[in-house]
Amino acid sequence: MSDLLYSEEEEALRAAVRDLLTDHCDAPGVIARTESDAPHDLAAWKALAEGMGLAGLLVPEEKGGQGASYREVAVVLEELGRAVAPVPYLTSAVVATEALLACDADDLLAELASGRRIGALAVALNIAPGGAHTVVRHEGGALYGELTAIADVAAADVLLVPADDGGLYAVDASAVTVTPQIPFDLTRPLAAVTLDGAQGRLLGDAETAVHRALRAGAGLLASEQLGLADWALTETVRYLKERKQFNRPVGGFQALKHRLAQLWLEVVNLRAAARHAADALATGEDTDIAVAVAQAYAASVAVHAAEEALQLHAGIGMTWEHPVHLYLKRAKADSIAYGTAGAHRARLAELVDLQAP
Repeated sequence: MSDLLYSEEEEALRAAVRDLLTDHCDAPGVIARTESDAPHDLAAWKALAEGMGLAGLLVPEEKGGQGASYREVAVVLEELGRAVAPVPYLTSAVVATEALLACDADDLLAELASGRRIGALAVALNIAPGGAHTVVRHEGGALYGELTAIADVAAADVLLVPADDGGLYAVDASAVTVTPQIPFDLTRPLAAVTLDGAQGRLLGDAETAVHRALRAGAGLLASEQLGLADWALTETVRYLKERKQFNRPVGGFQALKHRLAQLWLEVVNLRAAARHAADALATGEDTDIAVAVAQAYAASVAVHAAEEALQLHAGIGMTWEHPVHLYLKRAKADSIAYGTAGAHRARLAELVDLQAP
């Protein structure tokens, strides 16, 4: 059994990422971005990807990356979740990168690893690993079709597009029409992509690449959900210690203590599930089971934590200026990203041969 505690290196990485996000992704700035035409914080992305080299954590050193593991990526995603950072890290540095690792596309992999280019897998954000997804038509060397609910495509330079001939194609973002769709989570924009005769470069087998990419996306999304839930719990405890009612701190009331204690237990359990999923991805041991367990549990905890934060901040929590609404929207959107909890429970039942009656 691997050690699921954080190593000294992982804690140092966490501190560095948190410092960077404190400088780049303060709550008023993130809220202001959601109201603009450019929700992605490309300055923060540049600092993470090029400044710290974090876009290449999953890429071996001989292919231009850092040669780290999923455990380090999980720590980065915890901090990005804690800041609801509007950067395409999960979609480019994890999902698109994993798809390329399953193919023979070292030049593109090196570009994504360096952060010079941003990639997006052209599969809808709600698709679970192994789930059916839309493909485009490959005809006469060109690609035709429409794909919807693609995350972070507005920031992408290259799209990885699955086609009906079984291939995964690299398509330049300038060769497609991107139509923004209104997302529930304004910090992770969605868009429809229309291909009308776009030229693509064949990278490899789409089924293998997409499954690998979505499995890593689902497994590591749990770490983002953990960071989000941990922020909600920490901020709510801090607020209830300061807020006074009847001349005493609100946090002293027994009923609220019980709610916070229950939430703390849920967050601790989520940390164990998310760490196990990241470790299983790194070691290759029972990976499918660990990912399914983490995603079966993570959504409800993240949503519950954000809901409790909203309610226990009372009137101030209902304002647009307070960032808690960003966390609730991210938690709700994450609850269907890379498969719903129900889909992962059904998958888990298959994996451990425990079918429903």
